[in-house]
Amino acid sequence: MPKKPLFSPSWLGVLVILLLLSGARLAAQQPTAPRWWKGNLHTHSLWSDGDEFPEMIAEWYKRNGYNFLAFTEHNAIASGSQWVALRAATDTAATRARQQARSSIAALPAYLARFGSSWVEQRRRPDGEFVRLKPFSEFRTLFDEPGRFLLINGEEITNDSVIHINAIHLQRLIEPQPGPSVLEIIQKNVDAVLAQRRETGQPMFPFINHPNFRWAITAEEISRVRGVSFFEVYNGHLDVNNEGDAQRAGTERMWDIILTLWHAAGRREPIFGLGTDDAHHYRPESSKVARPGRGWIVVRAAHLTPESLVTAIEAGEFYSSTGVVLRDVRRDEQKITVEIEPEAGVSFVTQFIGTRKGYDAAGTPVIDAEGKPVRTTRRYEDEIGEVLQEVRGTSASYTFRGDEVYVRAKVVSSKPKQDPTSDAALGFERAWTQPFLGAP
Repeated sequence: MPKKPLFSPSWLGVLVILLLLSGARLAAQQPTAPRWWKGNLHTHSLWSDGDEFPEMIAEWYKRNGYNFLAFTEHNAIASGSQWVALRAATDTAATRARQQARSSIAALPAYLARFGSSWVEQRRRPDGEFVRLKPFSEFRTLFDEPGRFLLINGEEITNDSVIHINAIHLQRLIEPQPGPSVLEIIQKNVDAVLAQRRETGQPMFPFINHPNFRWAITAEEISRVRGVSFFEVYNGHLDVNNEGDAQRAGTERMWDIILTLWHAAGRREPIFGLGTDDAHHYRPESSKVARPGRGWIVVRAAHLTPESLVTAIEAGEFYSSTGVVLRDVRRDEQKITVEIEPEAGVSFVTQFIGTRKGYDAAGTPVIDAEGKPVRTTRRYEDEIGEVLQEVRGTSASYTFRGDEVYVRAKVVSSKPKQDPTSDAALGFERAWTQPFLGAP
């Protein structure tokens, strides 16, 4: 008599299905490997002083390979109901209203052609014609796409003294905080962002914008701010003086000074350098002062969500760029390694920059031709932020000697940057890694 099979064919089928489901569950439980996400954290639209509708701006960034974009309007967030006049205001005090009206008139035809009259809302009243600015909660529905593109709400907290602080992924508007000095204004605005984070439990962070815009902020002032871990080392606006001048330090030089001053003060934490657009002008006929696509960050995070991005950015898991693409940035106990995406006909130089122990952190004031001190970052010895090593090629490593306070890498390409700022030295594509702290 033949033996009865242990499992009938039907039971075998059920068993196979159960095993497949179990395997799928186990695979789903495995952590997602981090990957690189490209994004911009400084953007303006018609909600403040940009010259384009936010939908047109979001589409530009998504179409051009970005994964995330933060709208950061001056003292505004895109919420509520706002209608923009389609004629220039005559009130001499309404400068922004006149600018906004001119921009909306110029931008409307392309906006209508792209999104249609069923999306674009217009109305006529006795005092003129108007078009509605869609709030963030509405226009984001056209663009958010899991694993591909994400819009983030933000604000550029703007004081009359040209001190600007960006707040990323905030929940509600933060009014600019007054103060008797540059340092106190920055500190109070930073504190307001951190207070909202504590109150809401929502991850968000502040950063200091374009410190050399009208030479508003010095490295020494930034070095005394508490609770901020970011500033713009590169901003794509033409008027922000990234490179400094004969009397004033550029923003990259300021970065090294701040890192060193923090170490001298016993602060065992880095300040990270952000690359941003600060875009305002988007149409072909627009001004070239603040166009999109000039500066960005690339974040290594597991998920394309605000929470995952903020966590990674706060951990320094990102680099800033004006065109150079990095494959990898890593550090172990002995060295830092930078891997660069090769490009035909393009060469790369990686500079490892840092400060060693034994530096002089005193600095000297800058004096003008009449012998008067200039209100600017002090001058420091070349040992602060010196080039420790220079490597050519698409792979570069730096081995720690043991006395480095910090080390960061800058990659300079031989490829001219498309649509560069007016800063001659920034006319070639480059990238900046975040600093790695060394000796206590």
